[in-house]
Amino acid sequence: MGPAPKRLRVIVTRAAEQNEPLAARIEALGHDVVRCPLIALEPVGPDAVDLAGYDWVLVTSAYGARELARRARGAWPRVAAIGPATAAAIRAAEVEPVLVPRVSTQEGLLAELPRPAGRVLFAGAERARRLLADELEADFVPLYRTRELRPDPPPDGDLVVLASASAATAFAALGLELPAVSIGPETTRTAEAAGIRIVAEAEPHDLDGLVAAVAKVAV
Repeated sequence: MGPAPKRLRVIVTRAAEQNEPLAARIEALGHDVVRCPLIALEPVGPDAVDLAGYDWVLVTSAYGARELARRARGAWPRVAAIGPATAAAIRAAEVEPVLVPRVSTQEGLLAELPRPAGRVLFAGAERARRLLADELEADFVPLYRTRELRPDPPPDGDLVVLASASAATAFAALGLELPAVSIGPETTRTAEAAGIRIVAEAEPHDLDGLVAAVAKVAV
């Protein structure tokens, strides 16, 4: 038998309304979870989003998917959703996504999206990466913004979980020298550029992958 997993104090940094599913699953691994949201999500943009005339609509987060479903007007075109949580949020609006790429990144979506894609709408965060918009010459509509939070006192733990580049930036601002688990390549790049030591990256790049990465680090 191998060594027993270490019991860690794991800091979970997602926005308050997103934190609990991840926190509960990390607790189920036998770790202590410090719930410390480092970002807040705030709706922005138009009250209504007209989907008429589009061939595809692209969504990259569950929060953005819910905001789009709330504001959408007209018949839905084909939908591409990055990640299972985003796809589930679209399905909750009784819309079935046509494409959920195997790799949960903008690059992964681009690799699988049929071409020519026609007229495309990218709905996402105000400061989202514009790779999809640039590569597809897509229209972009901002649906929410991410605001950094600064907890006082800062959280205490053994490991931090970073589920977005925004959370990585916010954590770096705290000046804590803790190892981190990242949800994917963009978050890893942002974290490492800010001096954060990434000890594991989720694979796949979603909640399941984050939980598996934490379990791996604890061995």
